[in-house]
Amino acid sequence: MTNRNNDRMMAPLPPQQTEQKPQNSLLNFVTPTEFVELPSKGLYYPEGHPLKGKSSIEIKHMTAKDEDILSSPSLLREGVALDRMLNNIIIDKQINIDSILIGDKNAILIAARKTGYGNVYQTEVVCPNCGKKDTHEFGLAQTEKVHHGEVPEDAVFNEKGNFEITLPASKVKLEIKLLRGGDEKQIIKMIASEKNTTMIDQYRMMIVSANGVQDRNMLNEFIDLMPIKDASYLKKTYKKLNPNVELKYNFECYSCNHKQELEVPFGANFFWPNR
Repeated sequence: MTNRNNDRMMAPLPPQQTEQKPQNSLLNFVTPTEFVELPSKGLYYPEGHPLKGKSSIEIKHMTAKDEDILSSPSLLREGVALDRMLNNIIIDKQINIDSILIGDKNAILIAARKTGYGNVYQTEVVCPNCGKKDTHEFGLAQTEKVHHGEVPEDAVFNEKGNFEITLPASKVKLEIKLLRGGDEKQIIKMIASEKNTTMIDQYRMMIVSANGVQDRNMLNEFIDLMPIKDASYLKKTYKKLNPNVELKYNFECYSCNHKQELEVPFGANFFWPNR
């Protein structure tokens, strides 16, 4: 301490230099991050996937740059704005957005929305009883309902991260996968091209093989001819298996007083509240 004081007496610095701060001082902070709980708890990923066995994922809070991504006309036209934003805020860059289970992706999107624009979400809701459209306000944290996935006794989880089930009517053994971000992109493209998506389209995405057959033409033909009892079983089983986070609330119509539990609609203002 004494030597330092002596040095200052011998060669004093000009006052403006002693008080001057580094030019990059505005950048001397760490962007806040948080851990988002994954509905899947990392259980339904194949070996080697970066989220295998991970119950949560770390994300950065949204920044002005992320808002620019969400507002980019070209990215919006291509339908990739949300994925670009997710790529930007997810800390682990080994994680491919297309490989994330849709339910886990939904959890990340909801968390990102809360950190970026707050917990309150206001949007229009159409009453299922009278058809009246009104604006409703939701607290996102209060409407979240998480389903971690439930594996029935007759379903087997294999090393590829898929499930094996046997259909009740045809007795065909199916290998099915949980839909991921890449599958969701295909669905969005189909909607954008004004093609009506059906449950058969989703069956085609989720069925990997039938009695060991992987040929897509044969699988598509089987799906078209699948007995309704098998189709109903597949739909119910998939819903049980699929981990997801939903936004649900007890709706009450301002006009007709109709009451019903509904899903909070993901309107255009979910990530663009100032539009």
